[in-house]
Amino acid sequence: MLNPDQREVLLTVAEDSIRQGWSDSDALPVDADIFEQSLREPGACFVTLHQRGELQGCIGSLEPHRPLVEDVAENAFAAAFRDPRFLPLSREQWDELDLEISVLGPAEPVTFWSEADLLAQLRPGIDGLVLEEHHHRSTFLPIVWEVLPDPSHLLRQLKLKAGLTSEYWSDTIRIHRYGTEAFGRKVSGPARK
Repeated sequence: MLNPDQREVLLTVAEDSIRQGWSDSDALPVDADIFEQSLREPGACFVTLHQRGELQGCIGSLEPHRPLVEDVAENAFAAAFRDPRFLPLSREQWDELDLEISVLGPAEPVTFWSEADLLAQLRPGIDGLVLEEHHHRSTFLPIVWEVLPDPSHLLRQLKLKAGLTSEYWSDTIRIHRYGTEAFGRKVSGPARK
């Protein structure tokens, strides 16, 4: 668990990385060594941007492979400028932007014998899910349950996101679940750094 000061540091890093993207077309360079130990530890996060309640970008990492503070900086930049579903964020959008960081907990495999068995084990509002099938892979953060509260509908959408059909099923599908620590705020300060 992150304390309020650590959350504030990560939100500020995310905002600064987006501002850096407008000036340098790159993420904020982060020297992890200047941050406290818990933010230097390897961590995985997703950064989600909303403008007036509508999704504007969401990019993240599923496995920890760099210090958490670096992951936040890189994913904030990517959510603002590299999410292929949206145009790059403009300075004019800044004042209407809400920023959320979801720090991922460890992923655990779900053991199931059928699609019905899997659906019975899902915990709406709690589970983030990763679906893997051969070279297909997708994830939904726990917050997605707010828009897709029915487990069967969520699973169908997760399959579509992975590039499968909504009715696809095989004995080789793998599912992992993870929790998140999510926090956010309306962005602060001017768009220019």
